[in-house]
Amino acid sequence: MNMQSPSPEASDPGAEHSRIPRLEALRSEALSPTALRPGVVRLPSPVEELDDERFARHGVRVLLKRDDLISPVLPGNKWRKLKYNLVDATASGKSTILTFGGAFSNHVRATAAAGALFGFTTIGVIRGEEHLPLNWSLSAAVAHGMRLTYLDRSTYRRKHEPDVLADLRARFGDFFPLPEGGSNPAGVRGCAEILAEIPDEVESPFDIVACGCGSGGTLAGMAANLRPGQRAIGFSALKGGRFLQDVVDGLQRATFGHATDNWHVECDFHFGGFARRPPDLQRFIDDFAGRHGIALEPVYVAKMMYGLLELTRRGTITPGSTVLAIITGPDEHPRAASYPVRA
Repeated sequence: MNMQSPSPEASDPGAEHSRIPRLEALRSEALSPTALRPGVVRLPSPVEELDDERFARHGVRVLLKRDDLISPVLPGNKWRKLKYNLVDATASGKSTILTFGGAFSNHVRATAAAGALFGFTTIGVIRGEEHLPLNWSLSAAVAHGMRLTYLDRSTYRRKHEPDVLADLRARFGDFFPLPEGGSNPAGVRGCAEILAEIPDEVESPFDIVACGCGSGGTLAGMAANLRPGQRAIGFSALKGGRFLQDVVDGLQRATFGHATDNWHVECDFHFGGFARRPPDLQRFIDDFAGRHGIALEPVYVAKMMYGLLELTRRGTITPGSTVLAIITGPDEHPRAASYPVRA
């Protein structure tokens, strides 16, 4: 395993004292963004109506919930999944958060930024071998104080087994474990709040809410907060994503004590697998940017929007429907490495 050294700020004992009051303030106001200084998070995230004749000609109205605008360093469902985990980490007395992800993981990068904001030491366990120089995403994580270590792919598949976790604790000491993608009951609770923001923003109710799906937390949370007659669709970013049905079901049961039957996972719009960006998907991304000035994040969001358009064309999404599409993250771009973290 290889590691990057933490920043001096991340190891500063004084950070422990500054971290607790801010998270206690978040806890006391249901994690209201007013507990953070202006510019860190923007909540509620805005809702915009999509003026797109490709949907309109089929009588379908589309609203975009712009969670990509929540924060440049804690965008979209990353902040929503992290915030209750940060409270739980504080309540447990842990000053170190350890999490998992791939070399371009948005979750890893956001966890590092959250650690810098709230005074946690962060450790990122990265799938595969180390490659130097670091890519822009891991460089951003290191710039925010994260230590990196690597697991070969065989060991990574066993990352939650006791012997692997024991080895990590032997190397790094005690830590608060955060799963890949941040999808655990605390993360699901955060995602359930997405729809609680909608009544103040949307004049008429929506029929369908949609999101990209990789670890299942966003779909599990939103579906649990739907009104009667509303449904949720998760668009799998993974080839062979049918297993996500069981994952989302399990997350709902672990979080709320029961699963709902008002959602499903679409598995036909993965474009060859996770992070694959074939020419037809890239053309869709480019065309969407030209029409609307929005650069769709390619791993999850672009596949969701493509899938929504195709389901509309097929008539699966029926005329007269209103769709709320959750834009869970911004387009990946190397400039993320240079974003400052301000507390």
